[in-house]
Amino acid sequence: MRRPTNRLLALLALALLAVGAGAQLALIHAPAPPLVFVAAAAILALFLVLRSLPLGARRPVVFVVALALLAAATGGLAYFQFAIKPVIVKNFMAAAFAPKPTAVTAEAVKVEKWPPELTAIGTLRAYQGVIIAPQAAGVVTAKHFESGDDVEVGAPLINIDDSVEQADLANGLAQLKNAEATLARQKTLVVQGNTPQSSVDAAIAARDSAAATVERTRAVIAQKAIKAPFAGRLGLRNVDIGQYVAVGTSLVTLQQLDPIYADFPAPEEALRSLAVGQAVSMTVDAIPGRSFEGKIEAIDARVSAESRNVMARAVFANPDRKLLPGMFANLTVTTGEPASVLTVPRTAVVYSLYGDNVFVVKAAPHAREQGGASDNGGPSGLIVERRFVRVGPAQGERIAIEEGLRPGERVVTAGQIKLQAYMPVTLDETAALPTPAVTARP
Repeated sequence: MRRPTNRLLALLALALLAVGAGAQLALIHAPAPPLVFVAAAAILALFLVLRSLPLGARRPVVFVVALALLAAATGGLAYFQFAIKPVIVKNFMAAAFAPKPTAVTAEAVKVEKWPPELTAIGTLRAYQGVIIAPQAAGVVTAKHFESGDDVEVGAPLINIDDSVEQADLANGLAQLKNAEATLARQKTLVVQGNTPQSSVDAAIAARDSAAATVERTRAVIAQKAIKAPFAGRLGLRNVDIGQYVAVGTSLVTLQQLDPIYADFPAPEEALRSLAVGQAVSMTVDAIPGRSFEGKIEAIDARVSAESRNVMARAVFANPDRKLLPGMFANLTVTTGEPASVLTVPRTAVVYSLYGDNVFVVKAAPHAREQGGASDNGGPSGLIVERRFVRVGPAQGERIAIEEGLRPGERVVTAGQIKLQAYMPVTLDETAALPTPAVTARP
């Protein structure tokens, strides 16, 4: 019975050794590491050696083997406690507290043809605009308009009581008639030699004085008959019949609306590209969806010392008179020929006190070396790099990048608030922000 058992144990040890070798050489798939099978085979071989020894010699050998096994177990336990266990705990803590990949949306940097443009915010101003006010005080006796009327040049607007001036005019005309008659008689007497030339000179002076008095009275009467100085649209009427108005009282405003001006500031460095005659495109909030085309008519002769801006004036046709003075205007001046620029969505740029920056999506270092995912980049093998950039002009929902990016690089367009440099990310197009119906003002 003893010999078959030894044979069975020997065969089992050889089988375990073969399985371990096959697993080590990757010839078979074993459920445990190869070292486990080799160790089991060694234990069986040791057991066979012990069974083959005489009983007297077996006891000290068993004692020595047991002592060696106990020492090995103690050493192994110490090695596990002080060498292996700290590494396991460290890896577990690193995995537990490692940042999870953040879902972001990314878009490639594009090369586009953009004409150089200058954007500005301006205010509409009437081509001509005045406040109608009386030059002479008095009581309003008649009005010939209503608020908001369109009037032609010379149209009567307001009449102020001129009864006193009319009486003065009648008196002046009478004095003028008498002075002319006196002058005629003096001229006849001078011809006859019955009066000196000085009498004629005095008569001429009296006639001229009476004529001047008449003209002055007529001028006052004309001042009290207020007329439109030019064609345009009247504003709200601020006076009623019977009201006493003093000199300079605002009666109504008059604006010439076609054409109309748009005044806007531009930075002083824009003077190198800004010129009279350049095309200007304008939009106003009051008329959404419509663009007005005009041109620069004039540029101010000085730069403001406070803001370092120069004022420019553009003129626009306004035949339907929808544009009104004082309106807010967004203006875009085309200052040259189209050129190639790198563009990204506006949402990709993060503005901060340290500089404008974007997050560039790139493969993690280990992922680039191994051709797959890495621990640094998470399952996707992607991380983000913070890149400082120099931004240029914007058009619609895209903005030009003058320095800091290369064509084809992918930049994060949504989800930047959760990112830090070199964080792992995953791309999720469903996280993209919808395009706003109205672009925010600069």
